[in-house]
Amino acid sequence: MFIGREQELKNLNRMYESDKLEVAIVYGRRRVGKTTLINEFCKGKKTIFFAAQENSAEQNLAALSDAITETLSGQGIARQDASDRNATFSIEAGRREVTVQSATGYNMAGLMYRSFADAMSGIAHAAKEERLIWVIDEYPYLAQAEKGISSLLQNFLDHQFKETRLFLILCGSSMSFMEQQVLGYQSPLYGRRTAQFKILPFDYLDTGRWFPDYSCEDKALMYGITGGIPLYLEQFSPNLTVRENLLENIFQRNAMLYEEPSNLIKQELREPSTYNAVITAIAAGKTKLSEIATTVGVETGLCAKYISNLMTLGIVDRETPITAPTGKKTYYRICDQFFHFWYSFVPRNISAIQSGRIEQSYAIAIESRLPDYMGTVFEQMCRDYILYYDTGLPFPMGNIGQWWGGNPKTHSQAQIDIVVTSAEDDSCVVGSCKYRNTPVDVDELTLMEEYAEAMGHFGQKYYYLFSKSGFTDALTTRAKEEREKVRLITLGDIYQIFT
Repeated sequence: MFIGREQELKNLNRMYESDKLEVAIVYGRRRVGKTTLINEFCKGKKTIFFAAQENSAEQNLAALSDAITETLSGQGIARQDASDRNATFSIEAGRREVTVQSATGYNMAGLMYRSFADAMSGIAHAAKEERLIWVIDEYPYLAQAEKGISSLLQNFLDHQFKETRLFLILCGSSMSFMEQQVLGYQSPLYGRRTAQFKILPFDYLDTGRWFPDYSCEDKALMYGITGGIPLYLEQFSPNLTVRENLLENIFQRNAMLYEEPSNLIKQELREPSTYNAVITAIAAGKTKLSEIATTVGVETGLCAKYISNLMTLGIVDRETPITAPTGKKTYYRICDQFFHFWYSFVPRNISAIQSGRIEQSYAIAIESRLPDYMGTVFEQMCRDYILYYDTGLPFPMGNIGQWWGGNPKTHSQAQIDIVVTSAEDDSCVVGSCKYRNTPVDVDELTLMEEYAEAMGHFGQKYYYLFSKSGFTDALTTRAKEEREKVRLITLGDIYQIFT
């Protein structure tokens, strides 16, 4: 089942229809569905799909040769008897002579190009005749194996590929590599792309489409658990309850997702134990750099580097008050919902999971704590609603974020969940998000008005109050009286925007 990514597919197909050289960079964290998107786009189109391997240059060349042979077998690329492993010869590929040799062992069924340059020459010739897609999946693996591949690609893009109908897609999961070594200005490939696609997890709405018969509350829970990562969503059955899905797919020592965070960290980072300690500290409420460093037992400067790497992977994020984006009030949070969920619930229940007793303690250890956990998740959902779906904003949007600071009236700290600034004047939206089982009363609006005054900076203020469980009659009456100023939005409202 292919869900979401409609805009990405639309843009890729628009590029395909140009019938000229196109270079698309597709990247994002592991498990986010990059390859699935590319496969959906390539359906019915002539495609050389080459999945680079964490292996030697020769073995990657063999795999690329096989991919070319499979796709272009009717265009002058021949097959060679596997028994003649050392044969080298030339074959005619249209008007161009392409030198190939048979592979040894790992590519016994086909032909192997002598070099990546020869392979690219064969692709260039084929792409002159018809529209041809060439996908290099996990490009960082190829670049690691063949150090000069980016420079070689640059040369071909500037010359042999320039007048072809090739559609080249470079895909990668290493965020830092793709942003620095492919998209960065120091890369040989800088300036050659015609589009880039940073593939993000699904938002709350697309995540809910995986569970069409779930209630809005259960859809929200599944977003808060999976973070909208397609591979994780595939593990959960829409025919099971949230409880059954969790017990089967996370709180079970043989489940794929049980060790997923540690496996992902081991794949992406050195010193996994230190990174685990950093994430554990943040999950435990240590949100300032100095607090995290002290808890982990490393110097502040070194801790900042660990956090920076986690931010590159999209696991950790940095927040600052919207009125002071470069100030000292920075705090860090786990922005990857699955990591947040896992570190909130698995470590503290590890003995019960390992012994198979988690089912007996589920109601107390997991279920009773879910509303508190969902508080920050609901805030993100409400932000996404405003960012992507709300058509009722009273002004063109500028920025969106949070605010916190001192309240001079009470001499205590104040926090506003959502602040949306106007792009044209000093107006703003002040938002409150409450994920609790009781309706929100008028005192919450009064408190937001007080906090907005403490925030300062802004003139006209509008108030959005989001609630899982609705609103009291008193607040509903007040909102009707001030309908130009106050909006009340329920959990059901943000899921029913298209109905």
